[in-house]
Amino acid sequence: MVNDQDKALKFYTEVLGFVKKIEVPMGEYKWLTVVSREEQGGVELLLEPMGFEPAKTFQKECLGLAYRSQRFM
Repeated sequence: MVNDQDKALKFYTEVLGFVKKIEVPMGEYKWLTVVSREEQGGVELLLEPMGFEPAKTFQKECLGLAYRSQRFM
């Protein structure tokens, strides 16, 4: 998950060498994926925005689970 999709895209493409594969506008956000330059038919990374409500819920649950797991270790 990313705070800013445009900044994340720039980082993944210009710094890490990934290639943009899909960009579909979805209101305020977009469905945005990048792939390895060498394996463009391979795994896609979704640059999902943090402001997207389902992403917030997912992050809250994952962080809560990680916190609860560490408390019992």
